[in-house]
Order: sequence, then C-alpha cells, then structure tokens
Amino acid sequence: MENIDINKLLQDMLATAKGEFNNYWKEVKPYAETEFKSFIENLILIEKLKIEGKMTEEKALLHIDMQKNSMRMVFLTIEGLGILAVQNAINSVIDVIRTTVNTALGWTIL
Repeated sequence: MENIDINKLLQDMLATAKGEFNNYWKEVKPYAETEFKSFIENLILIEKLKIEGKMTEEKALLHIDMQKNSMRMVFLTIEGLGILAVQNAINSVIDVIRTTVNTALGWTIL
C-alpha cells in the first residue's frame, strides 16, 4: 500500500462518514478519526504480514471483520445512533476505499 496516499484515503473515509452521520457528525467525528486511522493501520499490517508470508487471505478477511465490528461497537456508544445507521455508514466508508485497497493488496478483503 506504499503507492496509496494514506492521508487521502483517510480524508475520503471521513468525508463519506460525515455525509452518512450528518446530524451526529459533531459527536461522531473524533471517534471516526480514531477508528479509521486504526482501520488503515491494520490494512497496512495485513499487507506487511502478507509480504512476509504470515497472513492468508482468509485470516485477513477475519481480521477485517473484527475491525468492522470494533467500529460498529464504538459508533453505537454514541447516543441517538442506531444499528442500521451505523452499519450503513461503515458500508459506505468501506465502499469508498474498496477498489483502492483490494487492488493494492491483491486480495478481495473489503
């Protein structure tokens, strides 16, 4: 993922989340910044472990599912957000980065 602009990836994710969470963005923003940075760091780790032969695509998929569940739990702690709104936002954020990340990794994990 070294040919990917990580800052742009983060900004795209945040812009998408802002649109999804619109009325709750003020409350969500600090959590979204932290969660999305962590998500990107985990994608970088997956790539590193793949290169070292220590990560399979199956394990990467499980790891990504754990990351999505973590995001879901964090966002659900914000009063007023429901599971459907949170899930739709996470799906939209992942849609924004899917092609870029999957292409960079050579796996379909998003």
